[in-house]
Amino acid sequence: MTQAPSAIKDYRTSPRAVSLFAKVFPSLRFYSFFIWVVFKAGLNAKHGRYDTNAWRQNSVDLLHALEGIGVCFEITGFKHLEDVHPPYVIIANHMSTLETVALPSIFLPFTNVTFIIKQSLLKYPFFGHILRTRDPIAVNRTNPRQDLKTVMEEGLSRLERNISVIVFPQTTRTLFVEPSQFNTIGVKLAQRANVPIVPVALKSDAWGNGKYLKDFGRIDPSKKVYFTIGKPIWINDRGRDEHRTIVQFINQELNKWRNEL
Repeated sequence: MTQAPSAIKDYRTSPRAVSLFAKVFPSLRFYSFFIWVVFKAGLNAKHGRYDTNAWRQNSVDLLHALEGIGVCFEITGFKHLEDVHPPYVIIANHMSTLETVALPSIFLPFTNVTFIIKQSLLKYPFFGHILRTRDPIAVNRTNPRQDLKTVMEEGLSRLERNISVIVFPQTTRTLFVEPSQFNTIGVKLAQRANVPIVPVALKSDAWGNGKYLKDFGRIDPSKKVYFTIGKPIWINDRGRDEHRTIVQFINQELNKWRNEL
């Protein structure tokens, strides 16, 4: 995940040795490193010493840390990013914290990116400082009409500054994609800005959701992590057909991965 963009091909975790401690306590081993990375990066961000290169490197480091405890990755579809010029709207399903950590390492070699996030995340210790440096689009999720206005205005601003926007249309993290729960806000933003959509299907339940702290669930190395980048999609008319195409693409990939198990 450190090659130049033109050299990036499909990525698969290479066989590697895993320590006995990591095999027995994978979550403890990973989260101790994760907390240290967030703590250090948060302090740097607070004092104005955190930039895009640091963000990408942290993302790569955490991906490799997951591999170090036995989590295997398969990331495909990079060829589609060589066929489209940024900025664009990245639309993905949302399953766990893992994609929030990993997506910067996947996309930053091609385009600067930011996320649409919950306003409350900006209040997190250390992590909030990191997010602020990434110029995110923060929504409250209490007033859908206001959230749409915020995304349209601020999303357009980011795209005009050549910053691609990552959108998770689902209202919550789920293992499946229900079309009725997959909103069209990303499609509307792409239509308004006249930029393409890059769809991403992912399976990231190796990083579980916690019972008490949602971001700190059990890490299960037996579950393979998949990311597939789809063909860029341009919006025609109102975008209904394109929205269905995105949902179908994600569900097809999810079903394929489940059938491989």
